[in-house]
Amino acid sequence: MLCYDLHSKMKICIFDVQKLKLNSLSRLREREGAHHVSDGRVRDRTQVIRRSLIFPIRLAPDGPCLLPQAGEDIMDWDRIRVFLAVARAGQILGAAQQLGLNHATVGRQLTALEEDLGAKLVERQTQGCTLTPAGEALLKSAERVESEVLQVGSEISGARAEISGTVRIGAPDGLGNYFLARKLGHLANQHPDLTIQLVPLPRTFSLSRREADIVVTLDRPKQGKLIITKLTDYSLSVYAAKSYLKQHGEIKSVDDLDGRLFITHVEDFVYSRALDYAAELASRMKRHYECGSVVAQMEAVRAGHGIGILHDYAAVQFPELVRLLPQTRFTRTYWLMSHPDTHRTARVAAVHDYVAEQARKAKADFVRG
Repeated sequence: MLCYDLHSKMKICIFDVQKLKLNSLSRLREREGAHHVSDGRVRDRTQVIRRSLIFPIRLAPDGPCLLPQAGEDIMDWDRIRVFLAVARAGQILGAAQQLGLNHATVGRQLTALEEDLGAKLVERQTQGCTLTPAGEALLKSAERVESEVLQVGSEISGARAEISGTVRIGAPDGLGNYFLARKLGHLANQHPDLTIQLVPLPRTFSLSRREADIVVTLDRPKQGKLIITKLTDYSLSVYAAKSYLKQHGEIKSVDDLDGRLFITHVEDFVYSRALDYAAELASRMKRHYECGSVVAQMEAVRAGHGIGILHDYAAVQFPELVRLLPQTRFTRTYWLMSHPDTHRTARVAAVHDYVAEQARKAKADFVRG
């Protein structure tokens, strides 16, 4: 277990509290090097040391060791962060984009880390990067250190009333665009030092690869060390625009769907089994207009082009939409997840709890009878 004792003789520096947002790599654009606290003491726990964190690490026969031995050097945390980004992105270019650096800088930092450790960490290939056994071992230890850094930052800033830092939320595009976008803006306004990154896309997000701090998913994971909470059930129904019904006739029963244009998803882009609700109606409506996102489907139905299955909590926001065949309804579930390593930080916990609270308040909107 790693212990960060600010009053010991260990050479440990602490991020600028604001740089615990994990944006400290901007320093790499200016210069390399590290700043040591000569006696390891911090007079005030909120004191700012405007240099990157450095921590002791060495490669032992049984893997990386994060506690120093006499006379050993210490490693620059920026280089470890570069390594983590490459490991998670699977390529140097992707890591560079994530970190806001150019790919040459990322490559140099990765090479410097390998030279410091005396071990090859990554196999660089044209199609991407793969970790060597030493790299796999370092990844586990570095993620533990990252977790401890985040926790230290949370403890240091915990006494302050304000929530600060960056929190990224990955969510299905329906929930993200038609619910979270409205709700999270209020939270962002309440905390000027908090940056919320909402990423509403029709895809899954990896918490272990730090693609997001909080994830809303359609399927409950059956394995993995995650903090999982049921967010809410939600329903979907069949809809058409008033203009469509006026032009093409009313829909009184499922038989009236024959020959209609079905606005639905693109099968190749389906990323969850929870999205299998379209098959029942697709057998009746042979003509398809397929859209790769919930937003695109919603806009096509609103424009009067055809009939679609839409989220009830989203469709209710548009008076031009008419719910059809009330007996035809689909119910699914949203799950709220975070990683134990980051969930303990004040900013992530605050956003996580806020999302859960807003979903509880809007429970009646999510499921339509």
